Amino acid sequence: MKENAKLDIVTDSDVGYASLDAKLFAQQLGFSTVDQYMISIAVSELTRNILNHAGRGFLYLKSVQEGEKIGVEIIAKDNGGGIRDLEKALSDNYSTGGTMGVGLPGTKRLMDSFHIETELGVGTAVTVRKWLK
Repeated sequence: MKENAKLDIVTDSDVGYASLDAKLFAQQLGFSTVDQYMISIAVSELTRNILNHAGRGFLYLKSVQEGEKIGVEIIAKDNGGGIRDLEKALSDNYSTGGTMGVGLPGTKRLMDSFHIETELGVGTAVTVRKWLK
């Protein structure tokens, strides 16, 4: 299985590199082209959120296995201010940054599992998984 990776998210170009790295990571695990792009888009959304709301953070790409299932786990983590209203942040068309407001809810729809932990003044960690079909 593919090695795990930790990527620093500090600049706009890191968003692009993380998205590409995630696509290639998924490709090496055997994901279909469609799923590779879904994973890449989710990573783009998560890393853009890191930059826009925390200024910097990390992205972890991990291969995972549960019984016969093989997949990818992505953790986007920052030490920013946290999410003040998580319920609103997970609803469509809600944005605190002047965007379309599809980042977190869109990511949730693209992936097979979605978990978020956030604490005001401490930061946010979003963990998502996609399984090979």
